[in-house]
Amino acid sequence: PAEMGGDGPAIGVDLGTTYSCVAVWRPSHNRVEVVPNDQGNLTTPSCVAFTDAWRLIGDAALNQAARNPVNSVFDAKRLIGRRFNDASVQGNIKLWPFKVIPGPADRPMMAVQYGGEEKHFTAEEISSMILVKMKETAEAYLGMSVKNVVITVPVYFNDSQRQATIDAGAIAGLNVLRIINEPSAAAIAYGLDKMPGSGEAKTVLIFDLGGGTMDVSIISVQNGVFTVKATSGDTHLGGQDLNNRMVEHFVQDFLKKHKSDIRGSPRALMRLRTACERAKRMLSSTVEAKFEIDKLHDSIDYYGRITRAPRIPKVQQLLQDFFDGKTLCKSINPDEAVAYGAAVLSGECDRKGQDFLLLDVTPLSLGVEIYDSRVQPHIPGFMNVLVPRNTTIPVKREGRYTTEFDNQKSVRIKVYEGEGAWTKDNKLLGEFMLEGLVPAPRGV
Repeated sequence: PAEMGGDGPAIGVDLGTTYSCVAVWRPSHNRVEVVPNDQGNLTTPSCVAFTDAWRLIGDAALNQAARNPVNSVFDAKRLIGRRFNDASVQGNIKLWPFKVIPGPADRPMMAVQYGGEEKHFTAEEISSMILVKMKETAEAYLGMSVKNVVITVPVYFNDSQRQATIDAGAIAGLNVLRIINEPSAAAIAYGLDKMPGSGEAKTVLIFDLGGGTMDVSIISVQNGVFTVKATSGDTHLGGQDLNNRMVEHFVQDFLKKHKSDIRGSPRALMRLRTACERAKRMLSSTVEAKFEIDKLHDSIDYYGRITRAPRIPKVQQLLQDFFDGKTLCKSINPDEAVAYGAAVLSGECDRKGQDFLLLDVTPLSLGVEIYDSRVQPHIPGFMNVLVPRNTTIPVKREGRYTTEFDNQKSVRIKVYEGEGAWTKDNKLLGEFMLEGLVPAPRGV
């Protein structure tokens, strides 16, 4: 619950891969306000830059990124809660201008020059700096200190990614009231509970293609109760991947035309990436976008152009076609919808007579490791699912298990999440020894 008083109101933060947004529930105005930053923008780049003299966060960091690419860190959300040796992390490292190295326990660390020396930061630390920026943005707007926050995450984030996000909040000095899934927050923001009509249930699909992640949720809404029916997603698909494809295309084009490879120059790559993103944004409102970059590499000027089909932007067109031409609901700015919904949830305790309930689901199956004697006796590693994915939470489940050996006095219980039939393909959440079993023949 959001505590009013000394700590000020709770805020809702959409901690995005590329941009972040903060919103606050204002009881006196009975509405949510999305908070502009010191540049007057409602979204803030999720970028942190380091120089010899200072640390920059947000717009200031992004504005100098092309000049200082190796010390301008972005995409921290693509590293949070992951291991350095993950395939996705290794793939990203090839595309980033900044350096990522393995840290303790195989955690990826971002290595930058700061204040004249090399410093190493975890993804949680970088994310916490962005959260501090969002906190300060809200405090400047409200004129009071802020302590409590609801932070959103992609629906397909696993347990370690969620926990790492909570850790980032703690490092930022915030009390994380709740972590909620981005599509669920968006559903609340779109005011689906205020849809006209009687009390019959409405089924809504939320499609959220962000900067680094993609989520889809099917949500049933009835009388202010939001029930998530099913979710799916990709924690590694978003606008950044479109940018990466564009950068790869133009790198090859430059190589073909000028026999010069810009991949060895972080500054040239960053300038090209910035130009590609700007051109991609232009395509939302026009069918062709051109860009030119003076002296991109080896003193060669470069010109690029991209086009799209007329009518409406491609992703919207694909969605509309998939649903047989149904009109998409676009009544609220998608850049702000997630933070808006988080703010509604952060302030739900302060509102009287407008209560609603959000029933979410577990995105990944939960189970324990067992020996499956049908496969091969005494070989562990079979995943026995207790809570299938898309089960409404909170939930409590029981399972009956037997011992593997005669006179066993203890058994190791290992809990995993994931969809693999074998635990080696899933993620270990934790384990414990269950002691004090009464000795008996195996299988009893």
